[in-house]
Amino acid sequence: MITDMTEGKPSGVLWKFTIPMLVSVMFQQLYNIVDSIVAGKFVGVKALAAVGASYPITMIFMAVATGLNIGCSVVISLYFGAKEYKQMKCAISTSLLTVLGISAVLTALGLVFSRPLMTLLKTPEDIFSDSALYLNIYIGGLIFLFMYNICTGVFTALGDSRTPLYFLIASSLGNIVLDLVFVINFHMGVSGVAWATFLAQGLSSVLAFFTLQKRLKAVESKKYKLFSGSMLKKIMEIAIPSILQQSFISVGNLFVQGLINSYGSAVVAGYSAGMKINTFAITSFTTLGNGLSSFTAQNIGAQKTERVAKGFRSGVIMVLSVAVPVFLLFFFGGRPIVELFMSEGGERAADVGVEFLKIVSPFYIIISLKLIADGILRGAGAMKAFMIATFSDLILRVVLAFVFSGIWQSTGIWLSWPVGWLIGTALSLGFYFSGVWKKSRLI
Repeated sequence: MITDMTEGKPSGVLWKFTIPMLVSVMFQQLYNIVDSIVAGKFVGVKALAAVGASYPITMIFMAVATGLNIGCSVVISLYFGAKEYKQMKCAISTSLLTVLGISAVLTALGLVFSRPLMTLLKTPEDIFSDSALYLNIYIGGLIFLFMYNICTGVFTALGDSRTPLYFLIASSLGNIVLDLVFVINFHMGVSGVAWATFLAQGLSSVLAFFTLQKRLKAVESKKYKLFSGSMLKKIMEIAIPSILQQSFISVGNLFVQGLINSYGSAVVAGYSAGMKINTFAITSFTTLGNGLSSFTAQNIGAQKTERVAKGFRSGVIMVLSVAVPVFLLFFFGGRPIVELFMSEGGERAADVGVEFLKIVSPFYIIISLKLIADGILRGAGAMKAFMIATFSDLILRVVLAFVFSGIWQSTGIWLSWPVGWLIGTALSLGFYFSGVWKKSRLI
C-alpha cells in the first residue's frame, strides 16, 4: 500500500510506517543468524568460525546494496512527495538498470578475489576451505541481493513498508527449513547453509520485482525515460556517500577481522556469534533511521520542513523503545543467546561472545540516537555532515582496535566500539541541531 507521509500526525505516520520495516529487518537478520546457529550446532564450532570469517567480505557487498537502496529511496521519496510521478518512475527504472550492471561486475570481481582476500585476512587454515566455499556461493547470489534491496528501497520510498515484510517472512521461513534439510538430512555442511540462503533470497527478489512492476502500473504518469544520466547523478549524490559509509564499515571490519583471526578459531567463533547478535540490534536501529529518511525526503519534497523536526522527536522515542529492552536482554541474558550458536566444546568461544556483548550493549542507547539523526541528514541530502560524523566513528573504531588490543588483547578490540560510537553520536546530533539539513535541496 502506497502511503503519503506528508499528511497526518508525524508520530502516528512514523509508527505505522516503521513497525513493518522493523519486523522486516528482524526477519532479514534471521538469514545470517540461522546460518550461524545451524553451522555451529549441527556441524561444529569450526563451521561457525568458517561462516563468521567470511562475514566481513560479504558485508562489503551488502554495503553497496544498502547504499544503492538508500540513494534510490531518498530521490524517489522526494519526487513522490512532490507528486512528480514521471520523474519518480524514471528514477525507479534508472535504479533497477544500474543495479543489474553493478551486481554483474561485483559478482565477477568477487569470484576472482575472494580467496586472495581471505588469505590477506589471515583466515585460520583449519577453516579456510569452508569459508571460501561459503563465500563463493554467497557471491553467486549477489544479483538477488541487489535486486531485492532496490525493490525494498522503492517500496519504502512510496510509503509501503508492509509488502517487503511479507516477502521477508516467507523467505526467512524458507531459509530456516532449507538450512535444516540441507545440513541435517543431506549432510551438506557449510555449503548447505550457503545454498539455503541463495535459494530463499533468490525467490524473494524475483517475487518482489514482479510485485513492484504491477504496483507501478497503477500509478498514472506521462511517458518517461527508462534510463537517465542526470537522474543517476541525483541518485548517486545520496547513494555514493551511503555506499562509502557502509563500505568503510566493511573495510574497517576486514582489518579488525584480520586482527581477530590472529587469536585463533575459538575467538573467531565467539566474535562471529557476538557480532551476529550485535548486528541484529544495530540493523534494527538503522532501519528506524532509514524510515525517518523516507519521511524526511517526502516532506522536504512537499516543502513541509516543519514536519521533519516533529519526526525527529518521534524517531527518538521509537528508537529508544527498542534500544533499551535490547540492551537489557543482551547484557543480562547474553549467554543463553550466544550458546545457541555453540556445540559441545564451545565454552571458550561462548565466553568471548558474551564478553563482546557486555561491552557494547550498554552503548546501544547512544548509537541509536546517532542513527536517528543520520536519518534526517541523509533524507535531507546533507551528505557532507552525514559523512563527517560517520567516518569519524569508523576511523576511531579501527585505529583503537589495534591500539587497545596491544594492551588488553582481544578484549581491547571490543572496547573500541563504545569510544567510536560516542564521538560519532556527538557529531551527528550536533549537525542535526545546527539546522544544516534545512539548507539542503535535491530537487
